[in-house]
Amino acid sequence: MVGDPIGDFINRIKNASKTDKKVVSAPYSKIKESVANLLKKEGYVGFVDVKGKGVKKTLELGLVSKKDGTPAISGARRLSKPGRRIYKGAGDIRPVKFGHGRLVLSTPEGVISGGEAKKKRVGGELLFEIW
Repeated sequence: MVGDPIGDFINRIKNASKTDKKVVSAPYSKIKESVANLLKKEGYVGFVDVKGKGVKKTLELGLVSKKDGTPAISGARRLSKPGRRIYKGAGDIRPVKFGHGRLVLSTPEGVISGGEAKKKRVGGELLFEIW
């Protein structure tokens, strides 16, 4: 059993991207689906599909590449972990990799990126950084 489902999900995406896989699959949960939809909106993932029914549901993501053929995702880092939760206010949110990455937060508004959280003036739990 996995102790950190979000961390496992991020590692699956990062490892699949590094090995030039086109599709990655993970066990389904609502928060993983909202994270995947955010990654799709930000351009890191091409498609998000939910397969199966009931307990056997899986989430399939299509990874995209840049125009030069390199993967769109070159790295990711889990920030808030089950043993140590990290929360930030809207004023404390900073750019990731000098603006070349994205920060993903879980807020009362849902799972949103750092830039969107600053615009909406809402803080929350820092889930992970992706670049």
